[in-house]
Amino acid sequence: MKRIIIKGGKIVRDGRIQKKDILIEGEKIKRIEDDIMLEDAEIIDASSFYVLPGLIDAHTHYHLVSRGTVTCDSFVEGSCLASAGGVTTVIDFADDNKISLSSSLSSRLSEMADMSIDYALHQGIYSYRSTIDDEIEEMKEKGVKAIKIFTTYKDVGYLVEKRDELKAIFSSAKKRGCLICVHAEDDKTISDIAESWKGTYLPKDHPDMRPSVAEARAIEYVCSIAEETGTSVYIVHLSSKEGLESVRKARERGVDVIVETTPHYLFLNRSLLEKEDGSLFVMTPPLRTEEDNRALQEALLSGEIDVVATDHCAFTREQKLSSSDTRTIYPGIPGTEEMLVLLNTFFKKNGKSVEDYIALISSNPARIFGIDCQKGRIDENMDADLVLFSPDEQSVIRGDSVHSASGYSAYEGFEVSGKVHLTMRRSDILYSSGKSFVKKGSGRFIKEV
Repeated sequence: MKRIIIKGGKIVRDGRIQKKDILIEGEKIKRIEDDIMLEDAEIIDASSFYVLPGLIDAHTHYHLVSRGTVTCDSFVEGSCLASAGGVTTVIDFADDNKISLSSSLSSRLSEMADMSIDYALHQGIYSYRSTIDDEIEEMKEKGVKAIKIFTTYKDVGYLVEKRDELKAIFSSAKKRGCLICVHAEDDKTISDIAESWKGTYLPKDHPDMRPSVAEARAIEYVCSIAEETGTSVYIVHLSSKEGLESVRKARERGVDVIVETTPHYLFLNRSLLEKEDGSLFVMTPPLRTEEDNRALQEALLSGEIDVVATDHCAFTREQKLSSSDTRTIYPGIPGTEEMLVLLNTFFKKNGKSVEDYIALISSNPARIFGIDCQKGRIDENMDADLVLFSPDEQSVIRGDSVHSASGYSAYEGFEVSGKVHLTMRRSDILYSSGKSFVKKGSGRFIKEV
């Protein structure tokens, strides 16, 4: 059996720093103690580094078939770029074929066999049918408990439009112990604006065509159903101050609202859409204002946000720039690889350290999505998913140095603190000193419980 000792690192554990050794046997953490010595163990010197639990990007779209094309980061490339950013597990998505959630899930799992990092799944539900309660039960038995619904995209068939049908899905989720995740933009608000729109359709117009009030109204709507059914609701990629206010109001009424935001809604704003290459920065919901950035940043520091994920949905520069019409631009940006250094830089600037934010990208998503028996923390009997990280190393993000096949980074030119030196998944080194060692197909589906 393989034995590895991670020697002398500053372990980020339970919100504090411990300087101890970690003994790994096989794929698991065996012991965490002072000065572990074994003659037959491989030694990894971590004395210059913080040792983080493997990160979890709880919102990715690798190899997404969309709008007649496919995103450029395959499962192999996604695994490579993720491990370079310290991410050892992602939670991706299975589309609903509107016939069977079980077959939808099986199809996606078959596609993901090339993954080199571990993965869990959210399952989309895009229509109500009489069998949906049984389908949710079958989905749960297969190891998926997170359901993704949309409050927009009626035009492409993602929207469950009738309130009573959506309420029935919420009730089934409650009964089966599943979590409802929501892309929150009110479809009627967006369609009403589109019908009366007299302006151009350039990237700079996108935030006005899908305004923050649409997000706020959608959050109010789904939270009202959650309140009626006693269901928890998880808001994906919260983008605005108005949306945040809707969350606060729902929480005041006792609704269990879990909130995810992304680095791009924290650190990028709509001024980028006015650039010549503004198409590169189009996603939904759109980028907002600096005021929205500040509101979300303050909420992050105050603990009102539970998870930071990336919504990694990468198209090549050529794909993105093939249109300047917001109706046909491929929506989405890369971001998994940059997540850790962006968060580290932000918290460092605000007088905080690694232990103050690691839960947002590790233990919180593991707990929320039911994979915390294996992932999300450094502890005995947990998977040996570890990251050696230097939080004070300075660098500048460049599109030609990240591993995404997109050929660009939305954070080009950002001066950041922090560098990943080694990423380990279940004791296998996937990334070390700037080199990738991912093995195609070595990733494993992690069941949510």
